[in-house]
Amino acid sequence: MLLAVSRRVTTRMEKFRYDDAIVRKFAFATIIWGLVGTLAGLWVALLMVMPALSFDLPYLTFGRLRPLHTNAAIFAFAGNAVFAAVYYSSQRLLKARMFSDKLSAVHFWGWQAIIVAAAITLPLGFTQGKEYAELEWPIDIAIAVVWVIFAINFFGTIAKRRERHLYVAIWFYIATIVAVAALHIFNRLSGTPGPMKSYSPYAGGRDAFMQWWYGHNAVAFFLTTPFLGLMYYFLPKAANRPVFSYRLSILHFWSIVFLYIWAGPHHLHYTALPEWASTLGMVFSVMLWMPSWGGMINGLLTLRGAWNKVARDPVLKFFVVGVTFYGMSTFEGPMLSIKSVNALSHYNDWTIAHVHSGALGWNGFMTFGLLYWLTPKLFQTKLWSKKLAEVHFWVGTLGILFYIVAIYAAGITQGLMWRAFDDTGRLAYPDFVETVVRIVPMYWVRVLGGTMFVTGVVLCLVNMVMTWKARPKTYADPEHEAAALGEDLEPTPRVEIPAHATSLQLAYKLRYLGDLAWHRVWEKRPFTFTIWVVIAVAVASLFEIIPTFLIRSNVPSIASVHPYTPLELAGRDIYLAEGCYNCHSQMVRPIRSETERYGEYSKPGEFVYDHPFQWGSRRIGPDLHRVGGKYPHLWHVRHMEEPSSTTPGSLMPRYPWMLSDDLDFSVIQSRVDAMAMLGVPYPDAVQGQAEPLARAQAKQVADEITTQGGPQGLEDKKIVALVAYLQRLGTDIKTASAPTQPNSLLAEKAGAR
Repeated sequence: MLLAVSRRVTTRMEKFRYDDAIVRKFAFATIIWGLVGTLAGLWVALLMVMPALSFDLPYLTFGRLRPLHTNAAIFAFAGNAVFAAVYYSSQRLLKARMFSDKLSAVHFWGWQAIIVAAAITLPLGFTQGKEYAELEWPIDIAIAVVWVIFAINFFGTIAKRRERHLYVAIWFYIATIVAVAALHIFNRLSGTPGPMKSYSPYAGGRDAFMQWWYGHNAVAFFLTTPFLGLMYYFLPKAANRPVFSYRLSILHFWSIVFLYIWAGPHHLHYTALPEWASTLGMVFSVMLWMPSWGGMINGLLTLRGAWNKVARDPVLKFFVVGVTFYGMSTFEGPMLSIKSVNALSHYNDWTIAHVHSGALGWNGFMTFGLLYWLTPKLFQTKLWSKKLAEVHFWVGTLGILFYIVAIYAAGITQGLMWRAFDDTGRLAYPDFVETVVRIVPMYWVRVLGGTMFVTGVVLCLVNMVMTWKARPKTYADPEHEAAALGEDLEPTPRVEIPAHATSLQLAYKLRYLGDLAWHRVWEKRPFTFTIWVVIAVAVASLFEIIPTFLIRSNVPSIASVHPYTPLELAGRDIYLAEGCYNCHSQMVRPIRSETERYGEYSKPGEFVYDHPFQWGSRRIGPDLHRVGGKYPHLWHVRHMEEPSSTTPGSLMPRYPWMLSDDLDFSVIQSRVDAMAMLGVPYPDAVQGQAEPLARAQAKQVADEITTQGGPQGLEDKKIVALVAYLQRLGTDIKTASAPTQPNSLLAEKAGAR
């Protein structure tokens, strides 16, 4: 056997400086937005026990502030932390300054502008109504532009690197950039009837599939892979130990990238999604447990021989607890994806506890560890108070435990009460509000835990500000030196084996695969590496997406299901703007306790005109899919004006402005036209006469409210549109089969309803 070795060449040394100014900006943005996001979360938690804190203002209701909290926590707090970590570690791993200081600045200020835009528009009711994807289309476009700028800057830095091999953290950053771009673009496609209004091009079950392909993988590729990259760089640095296993990191990376993308449909068990899709999602979710724990083990065993440091170093404490919460969350996630478990956990607070154990424990504590490690290095002085960081650690840890233990208890209580039957075979707790009243004490414990966590964020901010104040007058800007990339000087493993030695050739190939030598080759070729990441993400996605969209039997049609009338469509838009989807589902699952409580289970064909779908992911209030016709119009008016008047014990806020705010009839035609462009079969008469048809139906609804003893003069108010929409929900399958031309019926319905 002969081993060919590359020839030696002379390489020139190059001098360069790192750009830490951009890291300082992202670090401060991280903690500031972290405080904003957690304060919003604390306020939302208070609203769930004291709804009067909305002060009868539309901008302060749970439905509008909950998306603000989630977007601030994910994209502002965690997002800025990711960028701080990427900009700091990439420069050092690649031995190169970022490709462009100007692009870095545009990235920073562009991202902050996007966050501010979200903070303004969401409370104003501008939303697409899709979880984690609420932001309207102009902001979506801005996100795509800023993300492309980030990608150019990152891959440009790789192109001018002085380190041949790409380190593990860089792999995870590449996967993040590629996957998030694909997820954002394909889930955020939309039809746009106005400057701040859009409709998903997908409908019903297909929209639900796309949303949770996006939603689950937003967790995967925005809250997991970049934080794993952070772990692989900053944890070894803080512990002064090498990563435990290079081979395990390879298996961990490729398994995560390939398997995670399949798992989204497990959020839709027992819904109107085809069963094969949710089952496939479950199978891959269960498989994810192994690579996820491989990453956790790799992180924790990196501390071998350094556990004595954990007791003294708050940075390592945050990292250890963060990685441990990652392990706990990635064990619980696959468990919750199992159908029998999901039947109990879905739609209740068990899922909320699971999400927050990952968000607060994994993302939050890894971020705090990152900030405490970076702060003295960025500001070139000692951390102002190590003891304060220790206090933050213990206060934050106890806060997480108070939060999740209480909400786990609340979720299991909800699930068991919803399913309970008495000895006579009837529902033991037929009124939904009975479960609401039972879990209020647990919600107060959550407020305590949230307060403690927010206190920790404040302590971190104080520590960073005081450290910043002690900085030198002028930051040192050391010059670094490294060899230009030049030719590849590493030996090329090439073995010459006689052609007749078949078994020897096979043994060599197996050893080559087992030693993962092929991966060392990929690590030297970032373009090849990125292409393989794209293939892994694309193949896994398309294997689920193509059958879902092309096989017509996935969504059997129902002849009696018709598009919403213009007024009902306007009411649906109000339902979205108020964030009602954050509290109410519209999906009766084929489970006995649900059909007994709500009525006939939901069918796929009932949602073919729902752009976007509204199946929901949580029930703070009862399911609404069969609410149409259940109550008279006046009941809905009273319920919105003062919920406790119709449902004693309700925690729903008041919506008095619904009875006084004028309905904008002028935009209804453009919205009907946008729906028609997306394939909703409106007849020509409706497409040209949407406003007068809406006014006629509004007059009829308002007259019925007056006849039932309600207030007069509501025909031009938002409440009539919302009532029209709610009274339509789930009623189509109760009607007789439609004539051959169902669209002709729509114009009649517009005047008859």
